[in-house]
Amino acid sequence: MAVRAVRGAIQVEANERDEILRGTTELVTEVLHRNAIAAEDLISIVFTATPDLDAEFPAYAARLLGLTDVPLLCTTEIAVPGSMPRVLRLMAHVETERPRGEIRHVYLRGAAALRTDLPQ
Repeated sequence: MAVRAVRGAIQVEANERDEILRGTTELVTEVLHRNAIAAEDLISIVFTATPDLDAEFPAYAARLLGLTDVPLLCTTEIAVPGSMPRVLRLMAHVETERPRGEIRHVYLRGAAALRTDLPQ
């Protein structure tokens, strides 16, 4: 079984607790769905948030989804001038039989503009 990294991002509407929780839930759910990943396949997830998002920890949304035994980490994304605001990102490390070329990275809402090379 191989270890793979799956990336994803979503732009949320506002720095509000419920918006961060909703956005993170949507992102995690879609990453798992598009890659046929079960909770037991997850090794860990690293979440980042742009500096303008501090109303809640994205990892809390993952806990609410039932990922209670998966190591989760939240950190702040680099504040690059002119970068897209209000973006939550994740990198999930998973055990999978899928080859690297079959991993589906997920970019939702406004964050789809960050990876125009990927099929939506």
